[in-house]
Amino acid sequence: MRTYLKLILSVIVLIVCCKPKQNIKTLKLGHGLDVSHPVHKGIVFFAEDLNNRSNGSLNIKIYPNGQLGDERELLELLQIGSLEITKVNAAVLENFVPDYKVLSIPYLFRSREHAYQFYGSELGQSLLTKGESVRLRGLCYYDAGSRSFYTTEKPIYSATDLRGLKIRTQKSNMAIQMIRHLDASPTPIDWSELYTALQQGVVDGAENNLPSFFLSKHYEISPYLTLDEHTRIPDILVIGSSIWNSLSEKEQKWILDSAKASSQIQKKLWTEAENLALSELLKENVEIIEISKDSFVELISPMIDEIKSDSLYAYYINGIEEMLRSENEYAN
Repeated sequence: MRTYLKLILSVIVLIVCCKPKQNIKTLKLGHGLDVSHPVHKGIVFFAEDLNNRSNGSLNIKIYPNGQLGDERELLELLQIGSLEITKVNAAVLENFVPDYKVLSIPYLFRSREHAYQFYGSELGQSLLTKGESVRLRGLCYYDAGSRSFYTTEKPIYSATDLRGLKIRTQKSNMAIQMIRHLDASPTPIDWSELYTALQQGVVDGAENNLPSFFLSKHYEISPYLTLDEHTRIPDILVIGSSIWNSLSEKEQKWILDSAKASSQIQKKLWTEAENLALSELLKENVEIIEISKDSFVELISPMIDEIKSDSLYAYYINGIEEMLRSENEYAN
């Protein structure tokens, strides 16, 4: 009898041990960055933190390096519910949610700290929810640094040096307008094709942040980097509304808390990546050109005035400029 009971107990233990855990949700997250990129590392932290907060009930499976498509394609996958989460640049997101266009305005943010102040503000957080009508909900901002011009043959010492050059831009209406106001020729090209385009002279230059310029090895054929820092366009962690609405309030809070925590970690990772990129570029004999931004601001000012005539963007611009004024008043 005792042997029989032990056998029954062993069977029960085996059934319990082999039974799969219930209510585990795996969310797919796709993005186009290399695994060495600081934004990817921030996403890894997000996944690990969420797993810990949810006690393993919410898992993130990350697909980096554009395995699931480019940024526009990934957003479309979110909209139809075939992908749960992605990371996209705000310049791409503006094609789906016009409010994000404000983040691509040249010289809107005067410093890294000014941008961070907006990201954490009520105004910045409200912007993250503006895509819900098109089934795209922002979770947090990731620092993508400031974007500057780099060229293959002709160094840029002032805005007039850009005149007539073919400059690769993102597929962003704001970026295209900016290049035109600088009397250059905007040429939208996929990031994956840009190295060859620079090498073959399809474009004379491009613009991006320091880590991307370094990690892409574009410096091998573009030895001139002009630190005009025309835009600070963040990356956005985005979740599809279909999956978001299917989650419980507790699960939604876990995701938001983990996204916020990853955003803070990613800021530190980004600063480290910028410092490393700058030091390595100097070793590669890249000419780092620090300039006055006045000539750029002068050429772009008519574009800014036109944007401000739209009440939607004026609302955001005035709020962002007010943050800078308040900061200066406090400092004084």
